[in-house]
Amino acid sequence: MSLSPYVPIAGMFILAIVFAVFSVAVAPLLGPRRYNRAKLEAYECGIEPSPQPVSGGRFPVKFYLTAMLFIIFDVEIIFLYPWAVSFDALGTFGFVEMLLFIATVFIAYAYVWRRGGLDWD
Repeated sequence: MSLSPYVPIAGMFILAIVFAVFSVAVAPLLGPRRYNRAKLEAYECGIEPSPQPVSGGRFPVKFYLTAMLFIIFDVEIIFLYPWAVSFDALGTFGFVEMLLFIATVFIAYAYVWRRGGLDWD
């Protein structure tokens, strides 16, 4: 058994490791040294950090709508990849089932859109 087909993969892994180590080692030497209070604070999606949640203990609905949108598309992609790989073997039944699945995802997407999940003020 020849290992020659694996040489490019091993080379890519070695190149990635060298690049990562180089980037981490050189960043403190070449990076800017201008620190201020704002850069050292925790970043919370543009909202000023506070010990209590915004508006008396409630989070804005936009956070939940954004999370729903991410989950919708994440789950859709997870199901689309295996379907695309075995598209020929599934035939018409698989095609119709995927159309129904995409329609269901589109309904959820339309709900998030209508509730303002895509409008970030």
